[in-house]
Amino acid sequence: MLTPKKIHWVVLAGGQGSRMGGLDKGLVKLNGKPLIEYVISALKPQASSIVINANRSQEIYQHYAPVIADIIAEYPGPLGGIHAGLTHYNQHDWVGFVPCDSPNIPANLAEIFCSGWQEDADILVAHDGDYYQPVFTLFHHRVTNKLKDFLDRGERKITAFYDECKTYKVDFSNEKETFINLNTLEQLKHYPNIDK
Repeated sequence: MLTPKKIHWVVLAGGQGSRMGGLDKGLVKLNGKPLIEYVISALKPQASSIVINANRSQEIYQHYAPVIADIIAEYPGPLGGIHAGLTHYNQHDWVGFVPCDSPNIPANLAEIFCSGWQEDADILVAHDGDYYQPVFTLFHHRVTNKLKDFLDRGERKITAFYDECKTYKVDFSNEKETFINLNTLEQLKHYPNIDK
C-alpha cells in the first residue's frame, strides 16, 4: 500500500525557460515571491523529503531544498529531471515529480496520488478529467534502467515512455486548478493574485 510518507519528491526546475524569455521559471516572482516558494511550501507538509532538479541557479535553489542536476547531457527535458530524481532516490520505491511553475499544488496532492495506487504500477500520472498532466507523476524506482535506455535511444516524449510502462492515471478532475502553470511572462502578468 502506498502512503504519502513513502513518497520522496522532486521539483522539476531543470528546463531552459524558452517560453519565459530564457528566465529561470522557478525564480520568476508572482506577487513578489518566486514560484518555487509556492511549490515547496505546498509540498513540505506532505513529503518525506524534497530535492530540486536544476541545471542553473543552483546556489539560489539550495536555499529551498537540496539540488540535483541532470545526469544526461543536453537538456533531455522533463524525463532528464525524472531520471536524475530516480537515480538520487535509488533506495526508495516511489518518487514524485511536480513542475516548478505551478503555484496551486493542493495540500492533499500526495493523498490523491496514493488513492490511485495499484500493486503492479510502474507510473502513476495525474489526469484532470480531460487530459493527462504528465509532469505531475509518480515513478517506481524499478523503471530507472528502462528510462535510461529510452533516453539513450534519443527518445524525449514523456507520454511515449508511459506507453512502455505499466501506467495508471490518477483522477484529479476535482483539482483542475493544480495544473495551472505559468509558462510566459504574459500569463504571469494576468494571473489572479493568490495568497498562500
